[in-house]
Amino acid sequence: MTSILFIVFLPLLAAAVAGLGNRALGNTIAKSLTTAALFVSCALSWPIFIGFMTGSLSESVTPVLHFITSGSMDVSWALRVDALTAVMLVVVTSVSALVHLYSWGYMAEDPDQPRFFAYLSLFTFAMLMLVTADNLIQMFFGWEGVGLASYLLIGFWFKKPSANAAAIKAFVVNRVGDLGFMLGIFGTYLVFNTLSIPEILHAAPGMAGSTIGFLGYRFDTMTVLCLLLFVGAMGKSAQLGLHTWLPDAMEGPTPVSALIHAATMVTAGVFMVCRLSPMFETSQTALNVVTVVGAATCFFAATIGTTQTDIKRVIAYSTCSQLGYMFFAAGVGAYGAAMFHLFTHAFFKALLFLGAGSVIHAMHHEQDMRYYGGLRKHIPVTFWAMMFGTLAITGVGIYGVGGFAGYHSKDGIIEAAWAAGQPGAFWAGVIAALLTSFYSWRLMFLTFWGKPRWAASEHIQHAVHDGHGHHENPADEHAAPATHAHDVGVHEMATGTAGYHPHESPLNMLIPLIALSIGAVAAGFVFHGWFIEPTAGETFWRGSIAFNEHLMHAMHEVPVWVKLAATVVMLLGFAGAWLAYIVRTDIPARFTATFEVLYDFVYNKWYFDELYDLLFVRPAFAIGRLLWHKGDEGTIDRFGPNGSAWVVQVGSRVASRLQTGYVYTYAFVMLIGLTAAVTWVIAG
Repeated sequence: MTSILFIVFLPLLAAAVAGLGNRALGNTIAKSLTTAALFVSCALSWPIFIGFMTGSLSESVTPVLHFITSGSMDVSWALRVDALTAVMLVVVTSVSALVHLYSWGYMAEDPDQPRFFAYLSLFTFAMLMLVTADNLIQMFFGWEGVGLASYLLIGFWFKKPSANAAAIKAFVVNRVGDLGFMLGIFGTYLVFNTLSIPEILHAAPGMAGSTIGFLGYRFDTMTVLCLLLFVGAMGKSAQLGLHTWLPDAMEGPTPVSALIHAATMVTAGVFMVCRLSPMFETSQTALNVVTVVGAATCFFAATIGTTQTDIKRVIAYSTCSQLGYMFFAAGVGAYGAAMFHLFTHAFFKALLFLGAGSVIHAMHHEQDMRYYGGLRKHIPVTFWAMMFGTLAITGVGIYGVGGFAGYHSKDGIIEAAWAAGQPGAFWAGVIAALLTSFYSWRLMFLTFWGKPRWAASEHIQHAVHDGHGHHENPADEHAAPATHAHDVGVHEMATGTAGYHPHESPLNMLIPLIALSIGAVAAGFVFHGWFIEPTAGETFWRGSIAFNEHLMHAMHEVPVWVKLAATVVMLLGFAGAWLAYIVRTDIPARFTATFEVLYDFVYNKWYFDELYDLLFVRPAFAIGRLLWHKGDEGTIDRFGPNGSAWVVQVGSRVASRLQTGYVYTYAFVMLIGLTAAVTWVIAG
């Protein structure tokens, strides 16, 4: 399959040319080259995906080069294409191509556009290397490649301290997860004596029940390996405990948020668990851990999303929550449902992020939703795009008929949890669906309904005073001013337009929104058969994941109230948001005043950052200062460079006093020396 070579390496070639040519090429050539490369990769990916859907294609491996030979380890670089890879190819290339096009408008005023587009293409190449990996070393190469590209893109505006801090935070937190991933790879090679993914998955069932020495004790072999690998997935996919980097990553440009932190990089952990699903199937303990962590993340992130006022952070915590759905789907054995939600999520979450970017662009890069209001008449295309994304993520649909993307994928995961006998995960998913509906409609109501509240925004005031309606330097994009911590309700915010008029985004930003809207509307009911229907799903996946046909049958036989649960809570969340932000706008302020401690706890993200600062950051700095002052300066410098310099200095002063130039001084020294020598001989 020669087309896979073009799909993978065209983005790399474009990134190299745009990155090395940089400003010598100019903005237009760099943007055109990278965008064209991604659209070609996208055009070549869809036929592969359709080929696996129709059954005309089967698994293939395309060799690239011989990579590593060391002892018994023989690693070749090859591109593996099966149904799982085909799904990820269309997700990565489609979203990346549209983000490239969107960035033409969003980054139009940035002076470093060639560098930005080179980073985008480099990230896409690394992600494609990850999803086409035929062995764990190649997967790790792509895994670290997307981490590097993520660091570069989050910190793209390197003159902005908060962006640099966010990039470093993402890099450091992911190193914790990557340590577990590396240990898992080392252990897998130790156990199976190979790094080839097909060989490992074929041999995995035979290792069930065996034990391995770890940390001085004996543990179940597959449980240890799967949990170590899952630690890597937790870091990359921002699961509870290693999630703190994801919201801060919103400091990067909005197209970066859509590409990396909505549809591709953060789903790498889900992809890895599904790719290695035959390994996870050998350890019920590992599956239980995946289920618990996923369900906890799903609920935890959804609670935080209800309190945030930054439009991008609301969507960021939504991403974290939706990833939790994918993981607990994998934990209960519904790998097809997990991949289906990954597929649909790529469309509606990228749509929401790019739609939010269009709103920010219209509002002079103001990100605080409390300074929005009444925008649906000013930016109608953006409004309808975000409406479709909201209908998709909240799971709007009609039982027995169908609905938007999330209705088929997210609701399918909730049904799978019940069918698998995991009531805890089921109720966590249902409650998270309630909160998802509430914070999603809260975002829509604060942004597009009500009276304009633009006069209170410092950004809008500056825009009016400067005499233009767009931001003169996108590198100045930053979080909205923190006027007060609480969700005070829109009725207390100043109203009026301050002479500012929001404007719709340019066509190159609107076309991606329209394309993604089609996916948010249609991806669910068009593709659900191939992903989660028992017979069609078994045919489609063809062994690329551990497809549980029995569980898929059980999903369709759950009680009607289970099928309707997500829809009911979705309606309740909508009603709650409508009541609080449209009908009775004093409710938010009254709620936060009554439950101030609870609100502060959730608003401050359950104080995870403060806890980590207390447990890890401050002790690390304290140890660093101790080693610096007591170790480096007090010991090494004192007895090393400074000590030797002092000895030389003192010795030089003593020696200089003996160099008088008088013969009798030298004779006296010689006499002392001779006396000492005679004394030593006699005494000896």
